[in-house]
Amino acid sequence: MEIEKEKRSLLDFFSGIRVTVSKYPALGALIAFSAIFVTFSVIAPKFLTLRSLTGIFTLVSELGIITIGEAFLMISGEFDLSVGGVYALGGALFVVLANSLPSFLAFIITLGVAAFIGYVNGMITLRGGIPSFITTLGTMMITRGILLVATGGFSLTYKGDNFVPTILSKLIGRGFRPSHIWFIALALLFSFVLTRTRYGNWVFASGGNKEIARMKGVNTDSVKLRNFIISAVMAAIAGCMAISRFKFANVAFGTGYELEAIAAVVIGGTSLFGGYGTILGAALGAFLIGMIRIGLVLAGVPGYFYKALVGAVLITAALINIRMRHTST
Repeated sequence: MEIEKEKRSLLDFFSGIRVTVSKYPALGALIAFSAIFVTFSVIAPKFLTLRSLTGIFTLVSELGIITIGEAFLMISGEFDLSVGGVYALGGALFVVLANSLPSFLAFIITLGVAAFIGYVNGMITLRGGIPSFITTLGTMMITRGILLVATGGFSLTYKGDNFVPTILSKLIGRGFRPSHIWFIALALLFSFVLTRTRYGNWVFASGGNKEIARMKGVNTDSVKLRNFIISAVMAAIAGCMAISRFKFANVAFGTGYELEAIAAVVIGGTSLFGGYGTILGAALGAFLIGMIRIGLVLAGVPGYFYKALVGAVLITAALINIRMRHTST
């Protein structure tokens, strides 16, 4: 009898954990973040230095801003594989325009072009009936191809004024940059929109059950189209941040970022099928990926283990998320 009671209490304990995680998707990412943070703190002596932590923050700020837009779109039930291409194209376009125009005007035009790319992605997906995975995969190839043809594969040097580079990514001191503040501000803003506004409810409804959402009066196509635009604009902002930091653009910038952004979103607790997730969880997922990238280097582990470890974390997170969703339903 005592053994049976212990078994029941143990099952109740783990059941309680599953229910808690299903209610708070970011909790799983927080637990994983804490575990990996402690691990690298132990095995890599230089990991806890201010220089390495601000370096992680800089990397995460750019990837994280892409991730925020990707999370918003995935919660509404769609994917965007073009964000890496838009990141690179946006950065290159900003350099070209800022070399002959005021940088602020160049920045606005760049975001406008990115918004148009997002609009095209949304229209092709929603009106053409093509899965967003295929649409945005094609857009990724197109943007990379255009950038390669336009530059001939050569880097573009930034020669414009310092206004936008200063407000986006110039060193403030001790390794901190404005991009860190922008990332936190955007994460909090989009989290508020998702959880505290009517539009956020529409985003969840569009990804959860599109037909029921339409019956309730939600224009799901309009919501998804806006989110495609948001995703592309966020990628362009991150691209401009990178250019502001490096002062040159290259066609290879952002290669693989589309997959890392999706991985960060899933690690953060967002469902691959839409209708479930958080922006803060996605931001934690981006931190986790950035921490793995730099932590492995500081620990002396060969860099090619990076993708393998991220892939393992991604698969584990996806399995856990699916189990948690089944528990909650």
